[in-house]
Amino acid sequence: VNEVQEMLCRCVERLIRKKVLHTQRLLGRYYRVVIDGTGIVTFHTQHCPQCLKKKMTNGETIYYHPILEAKLVTDNGFAFSLMTEFIENTDLSADKQDCELKAFYRLSRRLKARFPRLPICLLLDGLYAGGPTFKLCEDHDWKYLIVLRDDDLPNVNRSFAAVWPHLPQCHKQLSIGKQGQIFQDYHWAETLTYTDTKDCQHSLKVIDCLESEPNSYGPIKTTHYKWLTNFTLTSYNVDRLANQGGRLRWKIENEGFNVQKNSELNLEHSYSKDPSAHKVFYLLLQLGYLIFQLMEKGSLLQNDFPKGWGAAKYLAFRLLEAWRN
Repeated sequence: VNEVQEMLCRCVERLIRKKVLHTQRLLGRYYRVVIDGTGIVTFHTQHCPQCLKKKMTNGETIYYHPILEAKLVTDNGFAFSLMTEFIENTDLSADKQDCELKAFYRLSRRLKARFPRLPICLLLDGLYAGGPTFKLCEDHDWKYLIVLRDDDLPNVNRSFAAVWPHLPQCHKQLSIGKQGQIFQDYHWAETLTYTDTKDCQHSLKVIDCLESEPNSYGPIKTTHYKWLTNFTLTSYNVDRLANQGGRLRWKIENEGFNVQKNSELNLEHSYSKDPSAHKVFYLLLQLGYLIFQLMEKGSLLQNDFPKGWGAAKYLAFRLLEAWRN
């Protein structure tokens, strides 16, 4: 498993060194890395001692193997697997099961050791909004954009609500979209202090965005976004950090997990019950998907098929028929 993981790391490292992704960096410097978890195989009976188990509402117990994935994402739709941490019960004497947060700390240490000089900006959901994550990013010299939900860090939310009306200089409005039909209203603050459960103080910055978009089926659709960050915020970069940073977190779901689950890639199919085999299959699938993305968006195929070929699966069928014939 470790050898296949290293092969995948070398592929992404090669793309970075050859500057294939050079123009896809946030603010011209930071590679955007989304970390999120998903399930890969599920069983109705325990198939190995490392299985996580969960009792459903109907009383049934399922046994499953989730993963925590670090994907390098870009504006033009790439979602490359950078590193994978398998969530499993390795310590059978522990009182609690392994979980996504524990796996996050393990994955972060591995990521820093494997890519020590890579300028990274982590894009995370609200699960990771807390002191340990802030300290980890400070120690690793990483930037971050973390979703701040209304029920997360109530003291930070209250402080931001109290301070932003008194910061008229931290306000920006703009229109985006092909026809400028989407209106965005930004407020931000850089003077917020958060004390975690270990009495460690962290200096936080908050970006708040209220986005209004016309809806052909009814009234104007309004969406509220909020992020925690350690970037220095200015009127020049605040919208770029939001639109080209925080908003790209969804690419791990869309271009990443959903494509591999809801297509003939069959991410969730259990091809083997061997503990190592399903891990190797997952990593090889990430390698295959990396190559497929490069082919799909590459200039060679775009020259031969200027009008495109429809859905991505048709490209796979065309390649299969080309080899077959």
